[in-house]
Amino acid sequence: MAKHNSTGKEGETYARKYLEENEYLILETNWRFGHLEADIIAYKDNRIVFIEVKTRGTDAYGTPEQFVDRKKQKAYIRLANAYILLNRRTEEARFDIISIVNKPEGAEIKHFINAYTTIG
Repeated sequence: MAKHNSTGKEGETYARKYLEENEYLILETNWRFGHLEADIIAYKDNRIVFIEVKTRGTDAYGTPEQFVDRKKQKAYIRLANAYILLNRRTEEARFDIISIVNKPEGAEIKHFINAYTTIG
């Protein structure tokens, strides 16, 4: 497995643990619809939460959350619509980003709640 793939999987493991510790119910991991994939789909406070996990070994070239661009946001919104329709969910959706930087002293995790809503 390429290093960037193992870094991403490690980040998703950290994110799941963080979410569970903060009382999120994990519904899906790596849920796919066509070529789109949601890292984590969770449930909390009567909302379906679609979570993009971005992990980097360093933030020297920008913070992980900066890599969730408008194109990625639009794709996540399409994916969320498909998930909601296919699973007949009636809750509101929310889009979060979990940013992880692996530092020598341990992983630095930042959770951006309701990171984006609509694309204008």
